[in-house]
Amino acid sequence: MVATTSEDARYRVRFSNGACESHADTTPEKGGGGNGFRPHELLEAALGCCLNMHVRLYADNHGIPLGNVTTTVAVDRTDPSLSVFTYSISFSPRLAAEQAAKLLRVAGSCPVSRTLTRQIVLQPRAPVPAGVPSTPR
Repeated sequence: MVATTSEDARYRVRFSNGACESHADTTPEKGGGGNGFRPHELLEAALGCCLNMHVRLYADNHGIPLGNVTTTVAVDRTDPSLSVFTYSISFSPRLAAEQAAKLLRVAGSCPVSRTLTRQIVLQPRAPVPAGVPSTPR
């Protein structure tokens, strides 16, 4: 579970999973300070990180030697009824074509990709009073 807390700077938010912490903000054009990841960038980061880790885990488990793996992700929301996530994955040093193709096929089954391609339901729950431990359902 991730918790977010507003900060003094307009629209800046601190978020934490209890062990790690970072910040989100919006752009100055939208009234923010531009001092943190924008929320849609966090969605892109979640998918990019998962793709990267998933490929590396698969390679480790199948004896495919990897150097550096770089992923890029962008979400296109120009169509109001559709969110299109495009991604690329590159390997340095380059892999044999067969190995790269196998890893690229595997990448699409990463857990975040599977989550984003399911039907999504947003379900509010009652806030937890301050000082009371909360556990996700």
